[in-house]
Amino acid sequence: MKIISFDALRSLHLPNVHYIKPENMYAHLDAIRAADWILFPEYWQLNALVHGLKKQIFPSLSSYMIGHDKIEMTRTFMAIIPMNHPYTEIVSNTPYEADRIWDIMPTPFVAKIPRSSMGNGVFLIDNSTQWREYTEKSSVIYAQEYLPIDRDLRIVWVGNKVVAGYWRLQAEQGFYNNISQGGKVEVALIPKEALELVEYVASTLGIDHGGFDVAMVGATPYLIEYNRMFGNQGVKDLQKSVDTGIMEYLHSNILPTVITTDQAV
Repeated sequence: MKIISFDALRSLHLPNVHYIKPENMYAHLDAIRAADWILFPEYWQLNALVHGLKKQIFPSLSSYMIGHDKIEMTRTFMAIIPMNHPYTEIVSNTPYEADRIWDIMPTPFVAKIPRSSMGNGVFLIDNSTQWREYTEKSSVIYAQEYLPIDRDLRIVWVGNKVVAGYWRLQAEQGFYNNISQGGKVEVALIPKEALELVEYVASTLGIDHGGFDVAMVGATPYLIEYNRMFGNQGVKDLQKSVDTGIMEYLHSNILPTVITTDQAV
């Protein structure tokens, strides 16, 4: 099996993988054409690889498209799991909409800046001053129901199964559960309701690589968001589990290689 990766770090421990710098892609078209799998391309490479060269990529095209933008991700979740996603308003940032959202959202609520990650661009809104400061930072209003939790779950999905899961306890300053923002890892039993929700969403959407953030409110799981590229800090052997899951999935889902050729016009 011939594998090319465009991400040296994420494929560091994968066997028999040939790394190519993304910016050097066009100098290696023959090797790319001959490859069975292309791993971790950058977003700008997708059209050329998938539609132009007809290559099989990992993560999947669905993983990229849905994970690229919080707005599109949220709209997708609202369509398929409306009862398991926090109530969310996404509107243009106009004075009218800012006033309307402030009037209808019970405080506290959460406001986010699209295309942020690792807990950055996420704000807990308690008063009108905080709301005004947020609306000055974001071109789109993304306001979401606040869930009364002090921890959430990170469930790691690779290929077609869960390979790891852990709890993220709230940081000392409160609100944030992200490890990068001071949250703490706790390895404990993962509720089956959360696992079943992640399996349903990933399978329905064709996602094959991601970290799913799930909040438990009582026995009800709420999918907050999905991260195509997720961290592995704080959890022993997580990267090993991910690497093993990737290789198992690649071997079991290999398709016949389609060799495209240069065509003069």
